[in-house]
Amino acid sequence: MCLGVPGKVLETYEIHETLMGKVDFGGIIKEVCLAYVPDIQVGEYTIIHVGFAITRLDEQSAQETLALFRETGLLEEELLTADDHAAASETQPS
Repeated sequence: MCLGVPGKVLETYEIHETLMGKVDFGGIIKEVCLAYVPDIQVGEYTIIHVGFAITRLDEQSAQETLALFRETGLLEEELLTADDHAAASETQPS
């Protein structure tokens, strides 16, 4: 499944003239492309779809959506890769 997931922009920077950033999805930090929202500022929320920020979002809507995703287990399903899951299971006691 590929959902648009809200996240908070923590930092912005350019890589090869493309606006990129670190985005916090309720504790999961990912690097994303911010080229489609070039005026986004640190501290603002955006919706990320397949690694691209596609629109700005208000904080209340973002927090409500993140809470719903957490409750249903979709947040981790959408954001964690197979490598992330493997690393997490290695650190959990048997």
